[in-house]
Amino acid sequence: MGIYEELEWRGLIKDVSDPSLKEKLNAGGMTFYIGTDPTGDSLHIGHFSSFLISKRLKDAGHHPILLVGGGTGLIGDPKPDAERPMITYEQVNHNFEALKSQAEKLFGFEVVNNYDWLKDINVLDFLRDYGKFFNVNYMLNKDIVARRLAEGITFTEFSYMILQALDFWYLNKTKNVTLEVAGQDQWGNITAGIELTRRKEGKEVYGFTMPLLTKSDGTKFGKTNGKAIWLDGKKTSPYEMYQFFINSEDSKVIDYLKFLTFLSKEEIDALEEKNKVAPHLREAHKALAHEVITFIHGEEAFNEAVKISEALFSGKVNELTADEIQMTENDLPLVEGKEYTLAEALIEAELAKSKREAREFIRNGAVLVNGEKVTDEAAMVSKTMAIEGRYVVLRRGKKLYALLKY
Repeated sequence: MGIYEELEWRGLIKDVSDPSLKEKLNAGGMTFYIGTDPTGDSLHIGHFSSFLISKRLKDAGHHPILLVGGGTGLIGDPKPDAERPMITYEQVNHNFEALKSQAEKLFGFEVVNNYDWLKDINVLDFLRDYGKFFNVNYMLNKDIVARRLAEGITFTEFSYMILQALDFWYLNKTKNVTLEVAGQDQWGNITAGIELTRRKEGKEVYGFTMPLLTKSDGTKFGKTNGKAIWLDGKKTSPYEMYQFFINSEDSKVIDYLKFLTFLSKEEIDALEEKNKVAPHLREAHKALAHEVITFIHGEEAFNEAVKISEALFSGKVNELTADEIQMTENDLPLVEGKEYTLAEALIEAELAKSKREAREFIRNGAVLVNGEKVTDEAAMVSKTMAIEGRYVVLRRGKKLYALLKY
């Protein structure tokens, strides 16, 4: 199948600006761009889903450009529910450099910054050369703007559409970009860029959007316990990422394999069958975790994440190094390390509600310290027991863990 048919099979096409785009995509040779604003200093798994489109299209013979919006990031793309807080020039520039480095390392593509061409446009030129091509009624009818009218939207965010449209026009003029790819929430901005390029240059350009990756309840995929899954290993460790994917919903894991991996249709169909017949083996989930983590962090990081997970599952945490235990900090309860009775440590870590309950857990053999069962109610926990002087790992029952950090 051609790249268009593959993208359709993977569920990666939602809106298409022109039916002729199917033939153009299958033919190859287009220069396209996909972008993001530097609102943070790391890409997250939602970006990863979108940016993988760049590699899929590159492998099909197209030329990708990644735009990190150092200019539009100073303005803020309108959210459906509220105005974005403004961020400083310094923070935007810091974030741009971080995302540029990350994108180049992961994807190896050309990265551009729209601040380079937006910064020199004065107000009069903006209104005369670009604003003149936008009818206010046209802008008001765009979905993202229409949804904000009841609560109100500032002129700053209202103007964002013009800036993104300007990006498309500028990249077409300077780099012969003829295609913009983005998430479905950017459809209005894409069509605005198509229209601006047509009216200013008399050229036909194209766009398509991808559906947002969601959980079964319709909320965005990519967060655990309210925290984003970042691509920066210092913000989200490979172990945390492994846990995130291994615990993905059974009903959605095949969709995630299609969105987030390069596994073939035959491979994904086989995993779908295994998921139906023996879901408890989590073969599809393991494949998902392997493909994503090795792409982002490498095979060694994936193997380390598996080792940590298996050690926690088996209780053999004494086989882990302190650095490996550190990877679990954001995933397990973390308590300040000092000298405690074991009962006090269990209460501090919220593994027991009272001293009486804690002593009962200890007496019944339900408590492990660094993988060793402790039944002495008078036992103490201190830094001398810490793995490499840094962590004591508490376990109550089969699954409840906490860390004492020294």
